[in-house]
Amino acid sequence: MVSKRLSREAGHRRKFLAIIDESPECERAVAYASRRANTTGGVLVLLYVIDPGDFQQWLGVEDIMRAEATEAAKSTLNTHATRIRTDLGIEPELVVREGKPSEEIHRLIEEDQDIAILVLAASSAKEGPGPLVSSVAGKGGGFAIPVTVVPHSLSDEDLESLA
Repeated sequence: MVSKRLSREAGHRRKFLAIIDESPECERAVAYASRRANTTGGVLVLLYVIDPGDFQQWLGVEDIMRAEATEAAKSTLNTHATRIRTDLGIEPELVVREGKPSEEIHRLIEEDQDIAILVLAASSAKEGPGPLVSSVAGKGGGFAIPVTVVPHSLSDEDLESLA
């Protein structure tokens, strides 16, 4: 169960959460979420989750790998943020977490009571819509806030007209 959302109360703004990863569909989710936040006066939150399974090394090497992964995550977030600032003039919130993506998404939603909508994009791959979209559709793996799933095939013009 998720805590009460505060985005409609005085002094709060509705936040749209988009997940940043290496998937091609990530771009569609960010494009829609940023436009939706802009048109509704909301806030965009970009989350990058680092997989801790990548750090199964000796302690010194593990620390270096973790630092490098954190820097890479921040760089990727900053690339998206720069484009959003340039294109739309809004300032996104940037969050880096370490853990399993679905668990960290749930945790962030619980911690930030202004996050009201999770925006994901479906993959066009024949293997399926992607792991995050599949977790929403799976039994008991859904999120306790509304989830918008953006079709991968929508153009920027389509996203603009829908947001």
